[in-house]
Amino acid sequence: MNSNEPLAFRIRPRTLDEYVGQEHVLGKDKILYRTIKADRLSSIILFGPPGCGKTSLARVISETTKYKFYKINAVTSGVADIKRVIEETKNFMLNPTGKSILFIDEIHRFNKLQQDALLPYVENGTIILIGATTENPYFEVNKALISRSMVIKLNPLTEENIFQILKNAIERKDGLGDYNIKIEDETLKKLAIISGGDVRTALNGLEVAVLTTNMDSDGYIHITDEVIKNSVQSKKAIFDKNGEEHYDNISAFIKSMRGSDPDAAIFYLARAINGGEDPMFLARRIVICASEDVGMANPNALVVANAAMQAVHMIGMPEARILLAEAAVYVATSKKSNASYMAINKAIQDVQTKDTGEVPMHIRNAPIEKMKELGYHEGYLYPHDFPGHYVEQQYLPDKMLGTKYYVED
Repeated sequence: MNSNEPLAFRIRPRTLDEYVGQEHVLGKDKILYRTIKADRLSSIILFGPPGCGKTSLARVISETTKYKFYKINAVTSGVADIKRVIEETKNFMLNPTGKSILFIDEIHRFNKLQQDALLPYVENGTIILIGATTENPYFEVNKALISRSMVIKLNPLTEENIFQILKNAIERKDGLGDYNIKIEDETLKKLAIISGGDVRTALNGLEVAVLTTNMDSDGYIHITDEVIKNSVQSKKAIFDKNGEEHYDNISAFIKSMRGSDPDAAIFYLARAINGGEDPMFLARRIVICASEDVGMANPNALVVANAAMQAVHMIGMPEARILLAEAAVYVATSKKSNASYMAINKAIQDVQTKDTGEVPMHIRNAPIEKMKELGYHEGYLYPHDFPGHYVEQQYLPDKMLGTKYYVED
């Protein structure tokens, strides 16, 4: 065992049978499992959160393929590294198959020029690309590369998956098998929960716990809940305010308020706050929802949301979380109407696509006497001069008469 290598690196799986998790793509009846087993892999883009097994899966492929396997990291590599791989692949003396697998970790870090350099070789089959990214590749990776690759989403590992990996780490000789460790399954399960789906976090926490705990007089290293708590600190935040999770979380937050589910709204608000989201951004979303989705069903929702936004601006965090929660709950529990939202959308569409005519002369302003002589303001009926402060008269242009925009729910 090389003690200089982290535990997470030492116990990475070498075969598909050792790989834990991602059954939705690596079940024995799934196409990815079958293509890896048969060594008939085509280019793939793996995306998912940190610690879900992207690099481990690439390592499994490197151990099972007959093709030469290269690995580069997009943070530290460039076009020159890609060219070197191409040249070695085309050199019959170095690579008789004329084909290589190139694993690019954090492929979203490559710029357009670097990604374009791969295209012709992926297209003609010289390179089988395996790209790994924590970002949504449809936003971050060249569309031409996407169209030539199978895009596979890896999910956060389940607590059961991580528990199994932790158990394996304690038992394996290349893991922590040489240490006399005593740890309850319940403690391991708590560590799996704290890791938030990131097996690397769980393994690092376990290793820190073992290496920083003295052996007791009975010859064992006792790892308790308290030791684990001090080794990992707090539950890992999955939310990333700069990544795809930002868009997914804010979408879920808005849809929860729109769907009148205050508990879900509070949950997604908490995720955003814990992930470092800008509180003013969250406040603006609540204001928009108050107008778009609550609207005339409860106009006071806009007043509450706007007051909360101003207060958030003045007070700041951490107290701003209380204001945001109150406004989000108020919007979520209010009756809903999108009539105003639908009305303005329809009206804008008409203005942009139709000949809507001119403003009727009688409701035009006439600040100059000569304009009255031309018919401006002539015949206008002042509603307050009539019973109930209402009088029937034409307001829409002639060409738009009869058009209905605002339809009450």
